[in-house]
Amino acid sequence: MKIRKGDQVQIISGKDRGKRGKVIRVLPKSGKLVVEGINLVKKHRRPRKGGEKGQRVEIPTPLASSKVKLICPHCGKPTRVGYKIEKSRKIRMCKVCKGDIQ
Repeated sequence: MKIRKGDQVQIISGKDRGKRGKVIRVLPKSGKLVVEGINLVKKHRRPRKGGEKGQRVEIPTPLASSKVKLICPHCGKPTRVGYKIEKSRKIRMCKVCKGDIQ
């Protein structure tokens, strides 16, 4: 998977289209990722202690990695990710400005 934890991404399709956020978690086996503040669902929590009230909590859920584009740290544009090999290391690069992403 070309997107890693901690990357800035922009949503390109769905109800949150155009929004940007930070990747919290990556699920490579299912090809999904969790983005901070995106694709939120409401979950009802039961009261845990006596006298405490139940509440509705918003939780970010996984979305397909094909629905996001990486934001290049150099040019600030949504971009595809390419790879180049330097000194026997595989480095991610921006397809727009050809800068390194790391």
